[in-house]
Amino acid sequence: MQNPHNGEPRFVSLITKQTVALILAGGRGSRLMQMTDWRAKPSVPFGGKFRIVDFPLSNCLNSGIRRVGVLTQYKAHSLIKHIQRGWGFLRGEFNEFIELLPAQQRIETEWYKGTADAVFQNMDILRTYDPEYILILAGDHIYKMDYGEMLACHVKHQADMTVACMEVPLEEAKAFGVMAVDDNERIIEFAEKPDNPPPMPGRPDRALASMGIYVFNAKFLYEQLIRDADDPHSEHDFGKNLIPYMVPRYRVVAHRFSDSCVNSAGDEPYWRDVGTVEAFWEANLDLARVTPDLNLYDKSWPIWTYQEQLPPAKFVFDSDDRRGQAIDSMVSGGCVISGATVRRSVLFSNVKVNSYAYLEDAVVLPDVLIGRNARLKKVVIDKGCIIPEGLEIGYDPVADAKAFHVTPNGVTLVTPEMLGQHVHYVR
Repeated sequence: MQNPHNGEPRFVSLITKQTVALILAGGRGSRLMQMTDWRAKPSVPFGGKFRIVDFPLSNCLNSGIRRVGVLTQYKAHSLIKHIQRGWGFLRGEFNEFIELLPAQQRIETEWYKGTADAVFQNMDILRTYDPEYILILAGDHIYKMDYGEMLACHVKHQADMTVACMEVPLEEAKAFGVMAVDDNERIIEFAEKPDNPPPMPGRPDRALASMGIYVFNAKFLYEQLIRDADDPHSEHDFGKNLIPYMVPRYRVVAHRFSDSCVNSAGDEPYWRDVGTVEAFWEANLDLARVTPDLNLYDKSWPIWTYQEQLPPAKFVFDSDDRRGQAIDSMVSGGCVISGATVRRSVLFSNVKVNSYAYLEDAVVLPDVLIGRNARLKKVVIDKGCIIPEGLEIGYDPVADAKAFHVTPNGVTLVTPEMLGQHVHYVR
């Protein structure tokens, strides 16, 4: 098998087989506004047919890591259902699994209090896996990464902990953990979301930021989790508490994302936090460009998901005033474009667009029905919406803001509840 970012052969090593990955997938993601009222952020659909959590899960499988735990908490039903349906193909006979680890109050009568506490509360389960290394992942970012490269870096440096990092513009670094490293990539300073991020040496406009991806020696992690759990002043968070404590006391090294990014399109390593409505809208629409920054057609590093059995997309009617067409767009299975025009948009599964409707720069999640003569521009339409005939959204931000959520740059989010369609309530 060829390594897609340098063309050299890739070998699945004993290191990956000795690793258990834990995906922290319990967060709401409140900056996505009403999109996460009824689902955790990792469960939010992305890219026409995937969900956000599919990206770290696919990275694990493609990297040769086949023992994975998914830690859930906030409104996890859709996430649990997705993983059960789409990720149940590994074989327990070969000690392969993707297990769901919901908040169970196994150690204390409390829910997860922080990222480190989420792992601590499952430590008894972790011990039964008997891993040599533990890989901690966030479940809410879009990227393709060979974790095997990071594990090899960890072993090479004889590290206690390794932190994946990337360069970010200095003005954006306030949202990250920011680090300084020496000539051997050992982290010598770390600050979580500092007000005044320190720039990189010789790069006054850039900072070295944590990606929230960590490798630990398993026994070392257990020791640190127990120590942190006994600290009454700790918030039990990796970035806020554990890493700042460990940096001056133990061997904590940095791994550059550019060394393990699987990126066959674009010049810069691709990583997106789609944690705001605008970022989510932009990242989805980027996929519809001629050459998107994220290549979903790369057979050497596929993104796996629950493959719903749907009929092909269909485009019907071909008169001058009523033509079913989509230009510079992605249209998923089960969609019907019936005498409507779709431009620069992403349509997820089972979207029906009726005659004379017009969509431009639209991200439309699954199971949406768009009525005749509706006009939608620069919108995110949440799953299950029924857009009434003739409704216009995206042309008058003042009017839109009275019924919907409009971002500072004019992206309008529409959910069923905003339309008076209470699909989530039992009546």
